[in-house]
Amino acid sequence: MSQRVSKAKRVSLTMGPLLFHWSVEKWRDFYARVADEAPVDVVCLGEVVCSKRLPFYTDAIAETADRLQRGGKTVVLSGLSMVTLLRERKDCAALACNESFEVEVNDISALTYLNRGRSFRIGPLVNVYSNGTLEFLANYGASSVCLPPELSISAVEPLARTARALGMNCEIWSFGRIPLALSGRCYHARLAGTTKDSCQFVCSRDSDGLDVRTTDGKEFLAINGVQTLSHAYCNTIGDVDRLIAAGVTSLRLSPHSCDMIEISQTFRNRLDGRIGSEEALARIGTACGPVTFANGFLFGEAGVEMTHPISRPKIADNPAGR
Repeated sequence: MSQRVSKAKRVSLTMGPLLFHWSVEKWRDFYARVADEAPVDVVCLGEVVCSKRLPFYTDAIAETADRLQRGGKTVVLSGLSMVTLLRERKDCAALACNESFEVEVNDISALTYLNRGRSFRIGPLVNVYSNGTLEFLANYGASSVCLPPELSISAVEPLARTARALGMNCEIWSFGRIPLALSGRCYHARLAGTTKDSCQFVCSRDSDGLDVRTTDGKEFLAINGVQTLSHAYCNTIGDVDRLIAAGVTSLRLSPHSCDMIEISQTFRNRLDGRIGSEEALARIGTACGPVTFANGFLFGEAGVEMTHPISRPKIADNPAGR
């Protein structure tokens, strides 16, 4: 793939919603930097994992959204991924009725509250595995879909073709711990000897989730309140050529406490052909520190594996940026 073609078909970057429970001060500071410094096109705001966290920063959302827009970002409001309580249903309905921002649906029940035909987005926690599902969602008003992160590239390709035919953006989870499961019980609360209803927000102690190891000490998973995540961080920076060839039009970066500005800049530079895969991988490694990377799902292997980039159609590397 030539540089000219890759620029004509510019792949966008999305900063997904924060999955972890950060203090409101850290939350504000993070999105202020994203607004001013991160070369991302779309930023998702909102609580996806646990509705009990939302009141901590609800009052900051409007101000933050305004700053992000002034920074040239498209703001999307992300909804909860497991709606069970009456209070959560009311919050979901209120989110769907907002007239200022497009909504990202992470629980299919949210469609109940959306006016049919109004534009909305589908998040990665909705199971979109078939062309029929894409067609149903497009007919309902979906403008974009972030496919589930466990899909292989061979499964992504036909879905990306269908999305393109339906006029939908097709996004792939490209950086950060991978969401694997949700539970009605809170793992963090259980470990702290309390209950979900009286959790004391112990999940805030682990800004990137709590590492889980097997009984023999091997790295295994991570927990985040009611959510189970991968221990390894998904990292597709070495695979962007293949993703573009498959028809992917957007990459999603999930916020963590590492330098997300540098990570987003590295993805942008790689997508624009300013740096090669090896340099991009090295930069991401430096920005993240001692974490484990994985891209196994993308190639139909165990999700924990990291497959080294192999020869594929390439974006022309252009270190000089010309």
